[in-house]
Amino acid sequence: MFKRAFYSVLTLLLATPALAKVEAVDGYVRLLPPGSPNTAAFMVLKNDGATPVTLTAVASPEAARAELHTHLHENGVMKMRQVDGIKIPAKGEVALKPGSFHIMLFEVRELAQGTPFPLTLTLDDGQTISLSLPVKPVEPMKGMQH
Repeated sequence: MFKRAFYSVLTLLLATPALAKVEAVDGYVRLLPPGSPNTAAFMVLKNDGATPVTLTAVASPEAARAELHTHLHENGVMKMRQVDGIKIPAKGEVALKPGSFHIMLFEVRELAQGTPFPLTLTLDDGQTISLSLPVKPVEPMKGMQH
């Protein structure tokens, strides 16, 4: 009896695919002027696993709502659109950056530089990644002078 149960558990463990190892690097939340209720988070998501995974949801206790977004060119106009997921290729990475994929944070409580911003990412394979991101001011584009 014990032997059969042992082999059943061993077979189940060997048949269960390993979760992809996904990590978020260089992440930050954009500091906006006082009174601005919405902001964005950016980072690079790296997948060391042998299978692609998809970022499907994001949440923070510091925001009323968080969504995955991208920017699209439509008829010569840049538009922001919500997406259902952001695919992270096997043995690859995807950059969430201004003008591309990013995380929109709506009705954010007061942001302060130096105060970490909590964010939880959920992947389609069931993994969750808890982050504590720095808050950084918007930097002017290189070469721009005021």
